[in-house]
This record gives sequence, structure tokens and C-alpha cells, in this order.
Amino acid sequence: MDFLYKNRPLLRPYGAVLHQNYGDKILSMSKIDTNLPFLPVRIAVLTVSDSRTLETDTSGAALVARLEGAGHVLAERAIISDDADKIAAQLRKWIADPQVDVVITNGGTGVTGRDVTPEAFESVLEKRIEGFGELFRMLSYRKIGTSTIQSRALAGVAGGTYLFALPGSTGAVKDGWDDILVFQLDSRHRPCNFVELMPRLREGLKGNGHHD
Repeated sequence: MDFLYKNRPLLRPYGAVLHQNYGDKILSMSKIDTNLPFLPVRIAVLTVSDSRTLETDTSGAALVARLEGAGHVLAERAIISDDADKIAAQLRKWIADPQVDVVITNGGTGVTGRDVTPEAFESVLEKRIEGFGELFRMLSYRKIGTSTIQSRALAGVAGGTYLFALPGSTGAVKDGWDDILVFQLDSRHRPCNFVELMPRLREGLKGNGHHD
């Protein structure tokens, strides 16, 4: 099914919202085959912040609402301070957990001294998904212009688990989900999606019992 709407707010199933100025083009290329089954995935959400709590974490809450609205399962949610070692430890915990298929973080992707999420990711990733950060910044450019270059959003794979790092603003979290992840984490998305690759992520790895 081709979800294409014109001259009104762009809404589509599973919690995704696209921006009018470029949503038509994305929707026209993003097709959901309703003849295929929707396969929910188990997603852990990590907010990286020195100050937020579960009560004040609007970005994490927005992400949880979207993934659950899309039909996925919240595996776990946590808040970690801007400390690369602590972030990496939490990532490794979830990578080793057979009940977690995907990890999405928000926060700590900027260029200040306290922004260390990308460094934590680099310490655990086995493969990078280069196109994720590239696409996120391309889409973000159409909203905030050249300010998008300050984002070091990235993604990759480790231990059969997908890892995605988004900026900490609520708007950036919504954009990352609505414009990219809602499609790539939908098993019905064509021509391809991340979900259909999950059984093969651990090919060639030793002790590949996770996610089999």
C-alpha cells in the first residue's frame, strides 16, 4: 500500500508522522505490503542525560509512545548519565539479552565534551550502518538547515542486535522514528527492511544463539 496524502498533515499507521515539505517524496518511495504479516520487535530505549528522570524524559516517552503505537514491544527503558563507560555497559547488557532485538538511544550525539554516545557506540559496534546517520542529517537539514551537521546520529549492529543513536531533542526523536525507523522496523516494508535480516545478523559469529 502506498500511503500518499497531499495538502494536509501527513499521518500514517503505527505512529508515524511526516513533515509536509518533503513527506510526499518519502511516502511515495516507502511502501507497505499489507499481504505480509507485521512482526513486532522488542525494543529497548536508553536516554542519555545528566538531568532527566522518567517523569521529565519527554524524548524517551515520545519514542516509547511511537514504538508501542507501531505495534512493537518495549523491552526495557533506562536513563544513563553522559558517561561513555556507563553507556557502553548498558548497551552490552542489552546486546547480550535475548529479549532485546533493537536498542534506540537518545541524547549525547552532539560535539561538546559531555556528548559521548557515539564514542560508546564505537566501542561496541561490530558493523556500522552508515546510511542511517546520513539519511537522518539529510532529512533534518530540511528542517533546521546547516545546524544538522552538529548531530552525530549513527547506527550499527552488535551481537545480532540493532543499535540506533538519535539526538536528545523530542523533535529529533520524532523525526528519527517517523521518517526512518517506522519503515525499516516494519517487516512489511518494501523493497527491504531491517526486520527481515534479523535471523542472519549473527552469521559467522561464534556462539550465535542470540536472536536465532
